[in-house]
Amino acid sequence: MKYLKKIGENSRLAYNSLKRADHKKIISVLKDYNRTLSKNLNKIIIENKKDVKLLKRENLVDRLILNKERIDNMKNSIDEIIKFKNPIGKVLKEWKRPNKLKIKRVTTPIGVIGVIYESRPNVTADVAALCLKSGNCAILRGGSEAFYSNKLLSDLFRASLKKNGLDKNCVQFIENKDREIVNYLLSNMYKYIDVIVPRGGKGLVKKVQQFSKIHVIGHLEGMCHIYLDKSSNLNSAEKIIINAKLRRTSICGALETLLIHKNVIKSHGVAIINSLIDKGCEVVVDDKINKFFKNKLTKAREIDWRTEYLKPKLSVKSVSSVHEAIKHILEYGTMHTDSIITNNKKIADIFLNEVNSSIAMHNVSTQFADGGEFGFGGEVGISTNKLPPRGPVGIDQLTSYKYIVSGNNIIRK
Repeated sequence: MKYLKKIGENSRLAYNSLKRADHKKIISVLKDYNRTLSKNLNKIIIENKKDVKLLKRENLVDRLILNKERIDNMKNSIDEIIKFKNPIGKVLKEWKRPNKLKIKRVTTPIGVIGVIYESRPNVTADVAALCLKSGNCAILRGGSEAFYSNKLLSDLFRASLKKNGLDKNCVQFIENKDREIVNYLLSNMYKYIDVIVPRGGKGLVKKVQQFSKIHVIGHLEGMCHIYLDKSSNLNSAEKIIINAKLRRTSICGALETLLIHKNVIKSHGVAIINSLIDKGCEVVVDDKINKFFKNKLTKAREIDWRTEYLKPKLSVKSVSSVHEAIKHILEYGTMHTDSIITNNKKIADIFLNEVNSSIAMHNVSTQFADGGEFGFGGEVGISTNKLPPRGPVGIDQLTSYKYIVSGNNIIRK
């Protein structure tokens, strides 16, 4: 496919030129882009409204909408990214060998990052800024449902690159909407793209992980759990759980399954479940919990423990111990984000050490599973891979490293 091959070639040329660029130019691009977002605020909202009008899936509306507040959040993220020191060329470790060989481990960019994403146009700005700051080039394949928003945001970034003397192809947006584009990208672009990051629904991510010939950073689902221990405060627990489920139900850090210790179902669980229902959340429960509601609630099925709802719906299960909670998470979780609510440090330590989550939390809402909240300025995505990077992927996670070895005419005997 000549169109994609050309994009790949452009990215490689841009990456080679970016390696020689002064980091001050990168800062200038990001500052200029933020000013451009302000100047084009109304235009961005108009283009976004085109996307919203054409959208056929109502459950994606919240992810798709751009307004002044969300554009301001995009700018705030870029402001944070600007403040970070240059992550490239940092000496991670250095040492000398007995033969006077000097070895340094030094950070380098990864190269060209391909990002395939759905619905959320803020990803365009976040990824472009994070990749550029970390010395990488980006190839962006946004979903067709956000085409007009993504195209304008990427065009504005490319204009800022050109204005500040950098190759505009450091960031490229694939404008072709043909679905075969993704297949070709995954199977034939390994000469040009170093890493693929999928951000979207289960279908997209599963396809990428199964068929990509390029290394993948990402997660399949955000099956996030909270375990409510018997040593917990009702008021605090209720605030955390309501926030974790209902603040934004469509994000991957939203709570999907609540595990409650059997000893606090009556004292804590009933009040929390009633509060969720009062706030418009559908709740499905196991038999033990349903007895406290005279069996009037919907019974949870096996599939509920495996379902990422991404809407105001929550499955709730009773457990007899932290170990049973951990066992459930290990069976049904997706290594994304899992939290424990307890005032018992020993129990908390057991949970935090034994769950296999990329993000394990204690007395914290799962909605904090976000690169911006981690102080990364934003994220390219969240990785549940066992190998690094894990969790939110910011500028430091978008670097690799190499060894620089030096000596005074040393030969190996």
